[in-house]
Amino acid sequence: MTTRKTLPKVELPPDVRLDTLAVRQGLPPSPWGENSEALFLTSSFRQPDAATAAARFANEEDGFIYSRFTNPTVTMMERRLAAMEGTQACIGTSSGMSAILLLGMGLLKAGDHVICSQSVFGSTIVLFGREFAKFGVETSFVSQTDPDEWRRAVKPNTKLLFAESPTNPLTEVCDIRALSAIAKDAGAWLAVDNCFCSPALQRPVEYGADLIIHSGTKYLDGQGRVIAGALCASEALVNEKFVPVMRSAGMSLSPFNAWVVLKGLETLSIRMQAQSERALKLGQWLEQQEQVERVFYPGLKSHPQHELAMAQQSGCGGAVVSFIVKGQTRGGPDQARANAFHVIDSTQVCSITANLGDTKTTITHPASTSHGRLNEAQRQSAGITQGMIRVAMGLDDVLDIQADLQRGLATLPT
Repeated sequence: MTTRKTLPKVELPPDVRLDTLAVRQGLPPSPWGENSEALFLTSSFRQPDAATAAARFANEEDGFIYSRFTNPTVTMMERRLAAMEGTQACIGTSSGMSAILLLGMGLLKAGDHVICSQSVFGSTIVLFGREFAKFGVETSFVSQTDPDEWRRAVKPNTKLLFAESPTNPLTEVCDIRALSAIAKDAGAWLAVDNCFCSPALQRPVEYGADLIIHSGTKYLDGQGRVIAGALCASEALVNEKFVPVMRSAGMSLSPFNAWVVLKGLETLSIRMQAQSERALKLGQWLEQQEQVERVFYPGLKSHPQHELAMAQQSGCGGAVVSFIVKGQTRGGPDQARANAFHVIDSTQVCSITANLGDTKTTITHPASTSHGRLNEAQRQSAGITQGMIRVAMGLDDVLDIQADLQRGLATLPT
């Protein structure tokens, strides 16, 4: 992948807003003048002569070479997402997890130390805690919401702080500014997974984050069609740390998947607003149900980080609501799990799937799906109980989703 500094740019006024960037930024149209971005389904690109080919392969001249590391459609998606996140550059990857793998391979080496929230996505915990450990990278897992724990965890060899905000599935919110200050004092980088909010609701670089991670599979696509990922950062970090790894390791984003995400970005803002409004109504309704012990949603005043979330997330809580059904206290974990399964299995509208970000509302049991590979101690540390259910609100009518959940809640065993 080249630096692409001299590739033609879309000429837009410097003060255009996010929604305009979401439909306009990328590469200029081809000589044919298409208004919708072209999909370049090609494995390689013809070079005008051997000397140009040599210069481009040596990274001395910008140009598209081979779709494992250079493709116009992928570049269009990268430019658009970077502009929306407010970063200088972006590198697309084959999945959200491959973006985190690229992050680690680009920034870390044996002997380095990472501080990571204990509340992040289960696969992220496994990747840092088990896979990176094989190569001599140590990770300390700390409270998502207590900056003092992050500060105390700093070591002389700390190179990276990693957080999700909000987290999956408890929707815990970290103070990005506070973590940025800790990272800078330690001479480390701060990476924030912005999957739950997307740049439509939150831009972590505005609060001091150095790197932004995305699973494009979620809200960036928005309709559950493709797997994709991205890493947004400064041009220097992308070109110096990640491009060389991508060129050799090949966590490549396919042009077709990049094109689907590119089109998804065009409706990101209106989707996020509509889904967030529905999620807030669902959360408020769940708080009124006697069969529900607790609701987790940043837009609710009952959420422990409500004020921080409203300050960092454009006054919007996002589209994910989690809640705990009754049964944990009296019946223990087994009864709580049975009750959660009963509510999930009683739905007729919600899609039972661990994916989120879709226009179709999804429902899942985090302890046995997204966090199923963690041991019970790790789940307890992350606050993932057997009675927890996660609902990712889509564009269904919220009254229909309430009625769908009520089918199970109303028939829970007493």
